[in-house]
Amino acid sequence: MSHRLPEPADSPAASGPPPGASPGPAPGGHTHAGHVHATGPVENLARYSRPAVVGLLVLAALATVIGAILLWPSHAERPLPIPFQAADGGPIRTVDATVISQSRADCGTLTPGTATTAYPAIAATGGPCIASVTRLTSGAQQGQYVVLSIATNRTQTDDVPGQPSTKGLDPNAPMAGQPDLHLDDHLRLSVITDPSGTLRYAFYDYQRGTPLIWWALAFVVAVVAVATWRGLRAVIGLVFAFGVLGYFTLPSILDGHSVVGVALVSSAAILFPVLYLAHGVNMRTSSALLGTMVSLVLAAGLSQAAVSSLSLTGLSGESTRTLQLYQGSLSLSGLLLAGFVIGTLGVLNDVTITQASTTFELAAVPGQSRLGAFRGAMRVGRDHIASTVYTLVFAYAGSALPLLLLFSVAGQPFSSLLTGEEVAIELARTFVGGIALALSVPFTTAIAAALIAPPSPEPGVARP
Repeated sequence: MSHRLPEPADSPAASGPPPGASPGPAPGGHTHAGHVHATGPVENLARYSRPAVVGLLVLAALATVIGAILLWPSHAERPLPIPFQAADGGPIRTVDATVISQSRADCGTLTPGTATTAYPAIAATGGPCIASVTRLTSGAQQGQYVVLSIATNRTQTDDVPGQPSTKGLDPNAPMAGQPDLHLDDHLRLSVITDPSGTLRYAFYDYQRGTPLIWWALAFVVAVVAVATWRGLRAVIGLVFAFGVLGYFTLPSILDGHSVVGVALVSSAAILFPVLYLAHGVNMRTSSALLGTMVSLVLAAGLSQAAVSSLSLTGLSGESTRTLQLYQGSLSLSGLLLAGFVIGTLGVLNDVTITQASTTFELAAVPGQSRLGAFRGAMRVGRDHIASTVYTLVFAYAGSALPLLLLFSVAGQPFSSLLTGEEVAIELARTFVGGIALALSVPFTTAIAAALIAPPSPEPGVARP
């Protein structure tokens, strides 16, 4: 009887199939006619996980659809608030114009606001007003010229009672509240018709369409260049999100529906396509979606408690006061709640998808247990929380910077600064977002860990 010695570890018999044999399936793929087809990352799932997650997400999707039907806006026409009305009660009309020349002139010699076919002759006397000649590039009087008169700080003198002092101000700079125009600036001018039928023009805003398009293109190119097709899908999801906000969220709130309900339905409607577009249809994304939804509901409850306990009314902002004046059915406290909920959406999405992916990756290590994967992912999550909390705080602090400066100039004590409603709202946003963010990490990690079935340990390796 002959005995066959064991093959060396690096021999063909030990390292792979014999010549002519069909290769076995590669990890994460299957074979067909001698080719290997990749199917993406292998997810070792517990037996019950897929139907349980699919069932929960189907229920959430049905609830979102029902909520959208119940809260669907009428898109009815509404009267314009007076600040946005023209003299005839319609919307403010604007035309485009370009600054073609500037000179210093006496304010009393200028006749601003009317269009002329001939280039206006302005005596450059070095006076205290800046005469900006603009050419209309749209509207009924396109091609004609309009003079805009901008008063400078030189029009304010110390010897005129009731006028502020020019001390410390640049005398040649436009007065506070006046636009600082330059040659070749592209402007929007408001148009009104006076009782005599003459069109009158005034500065309304700068044209920002073309620069915004270039910045948007730069953003898309940067995202797609780094994240490739996944980045492109994320941009498509972002466009969809803005569509939901513009076509459903805002009109539904204006119809007087529950603001918190609208915010939750809008967030869910955004999350489903955005997450799956950016990260693919798999159980990792699904676990992140579940974790985000749980955290959003928690954020809504925390927001309600914060608004109630801090007695936040929303009346400190000029825009909210204008809304209450012309849309009396709006709940300003509800509007605050909706802002809190929607404001946490982006940061929660970032944290939950990271936690789900980390948990699945750790669970794929041979010999790993569910508890080990959970603990490892939580260590990553703690670092993520620490960095993202700074993101929340500085984002809100940056938006409130002009307000902080105003309080500093007014000489208010620091305690008064912190407890004033405008700052308290920003602090409440930070606290609510931070709590929801912190709790989303264990929620999502636990959901992901419950769904996976860690692989069996390698021979000779004990499971920890």
